[in-house]
Amino acid sequence: MTAETAEASTFTGTGGTDDGRIGTSRLPREVRGAVSTQTQGEHRPTLEDVAALAGVSRATVSRVVNDSPRVSPEAKESVYSAIRELGYVPNRAARTLVTRRTGAVAVVISEPESKIFDDPRFATVVRAAAGRLGELDAAMVLMLVHSPEDEARTERFLLGGHVDGALLFTPHRGDPLPSAMATLPIPAVFGGRPWAADHRLHLVDTDNREGGRIGSRHLMDLGRRRIVSVTGPLDEHAAIDRLDGWRLATGANEAETALLTESGHFARQGGERAMRALLDRVPDLDGVFAASDLMAAGAIDALRMAGRRVPEDVAVVGFDDQPAVAPHTSPPLTTIAQDASEQVRRMVHRLTRLIAGEDVPPGREVLPVHLVRRGSA
Repeated sequence: MTAETAEASTFTGTGGTDDGRIGTSRLPREVRGAVSTQTQGEHRPTLEDVAALAGVSRATVSRVVNDSPRVSPEAKESVYSAIRELGYVPNRAARTLVTRRTGAVAVVISEPESKIFDDPRFATVVRAAAGRLGELDAAMVLMLVHSPEDEARTERFLLGGHVDGALLFTPHRGDPLPSAMATLPIPAVFGGRPWAADHRLHLVDTDNREGGRIGSRHLMDLGRRRIVSVTGPLDEHAAIDRLDGWRLATGANEAETALLTESGHFARQGGERAMRALLDRVPDLDGVFAASDLMAAGAIDALRMAGRRVPEDVAVVGFDDQPAVAPHTSPPLTTIAQDASEQVRRMVHRLTRLIAGEDVPPGREVLPVHLVRRGSA
């Protein structure tokens, strides 16, 4: 058996859960020496190094790497911690990064399932990723994450060397994946700005703040003076930035912001509910900046039910320029255009350079937005 085969093999034995803990003194002297000096020179961490640092057997590390269920949670955590600390890459993953023989890239979306399937933006993202990766003769592995169990499973999968790299959409505060990805030995690029403040991350974002400012400024230029905003969930940077753009244009202070804004959670029904609440609170409103096209469509529905004409009584501006939404509202929606397909193309380009071993500086690339005028404002 070659060293490569042995390292990737899974120990087989009788049933039960393996805790697998041993002291490093039971390992060969040369392995103990490798562990103590692995950060010096060019020594590549091995399975034995991980086992010694984690205080478990080599077979236990093999089980964890191969995602066997017969390992205790404590042993798994010790192994994952050692893998991160040493920067260990399973041999099959190392071969992938050199030869790209897996030909696969993970697309990870951390959102509730209902939002993923109801928001056409995610369909655009998935279609663009599949198309661009297909042009590069790479397969797409779509991973939908909406529970702590999904997060742990995704991290294990990415650690296992099954893909060349990952494209991640993890916008919510408290999502552990961005911080975990900074320590995993796999190239990754984020769509949008995650909450992890880590200078090692690669990001491709949209100029959401400027979009909020442009959309709100357009309403003011039309002579609207009582402009409200239907916001996205404020645990996402995109929603916060679009709200900041509205505040920048309108000059709203903290008290005015509380009065004139309501969250629609980036959903059409949420936009309708938020618009009804704003009509009750601000009956003289004459302009609406909604932070997504879906929420803008819901807002138009609520305005129509309230007997308000769009744009004669209330002008409405959205954000996204979604082809499945913006041209089909009544009247068609004036909106801020962001190019989700171009964002994905830039992400894939950056990722392929990282996979190829190029020295790509980490950081945030920001794509421009622009106003598209239609009938609603």
